[in-house]
Amino acid sequence: SFKIQALGCGCVGQAVLSRGTHGGTMTIAVGFAMAVTIAVYVSGGVSGGHINPAVSLAMCVTGRLKWTKLPIYILAQLLGAFVGAATVFGIYYDAFMEYSNGTLEVTGPNATAHIFATYPAPYLSLINGFADQVMSTAVLLLAIFAIFDTRNNRVPKGLEPVAVGLLIIVLTCSLGMNSGCAMNPARDLGPRLFTAVAGWGMEVFTAGNHWWWVPIVAPMLGGVLGAMTYIVFIEIHHSDTEPGEENEFYEKYELTNM
Repeated sequence: SFKIQALGCGCVGQAVLSRGTHGGTMTIAVGFAMAVTIAVYVSGGVSGGHINPAVSLAMCVTGRLKWTKLPIYILAQLLGAFVGAATVFGIYYDAFMEYSNGTLEVTGPNATAHIFATYPAPYLSLINGFADQVMSTAVLLLAIFAIFDTRNNRVPKGLEPVAVGLLIIVLTCSLGMNSGCAMNPARDLGPRLFTAVAGWGMEVFTAGNHWWWVPIVAPMLGGVLGAMTYIVFIEIHHSDTEPGEENEFYEKYELTNM
């Protein structure tokens, strides 16, 4: 989560604070995706690359992660996201002050809170935004289960994080307009908490018609929905493995077997 925030939100900060001269929509999409890829490579062998509470919950529901580990994972993910947001703020502190004349704003032409957490577009209702986050996270988890399922069209071993990064790019490019395509409660709540204490104030929880809870609840629901959809419609229909054949799906990254 630290790497996602430090690198991903760094991409957003560079684009916003430079007023578009050092980045834009595509650099943000690619940058965030590559941040996820690097994070999975770095942490995959130790923790399974769990950088998203929605992924961790889906793994628990499907029996691939012990429920007792879920609170620890979520706490670590939130803490990593919080520290990552603080790192971006520290690196770009002078740019933040110059951009908004020393005032940290949540809304308006000089708003900077959206560098860290997601906020809805002006036209977006809470219901539509909730559906947006459920849908995008469901697709995310369905695809992740497919990527790590060696009985499906397998990704070459070691390249799974790259496939996840490509998945993030397409989701951001296709479903990011409404609210930034968070799909990750820790990636949204951790930085939001940081902005609340770092100078933006409690408006970060009231802006967008109290939007803050949507990117927490909806991705958790969507993640479970996507995981169960893959199992019901794809995984249980696999033919039995041949004797002696190992299903690496239950070995790799602890995304699948912990």
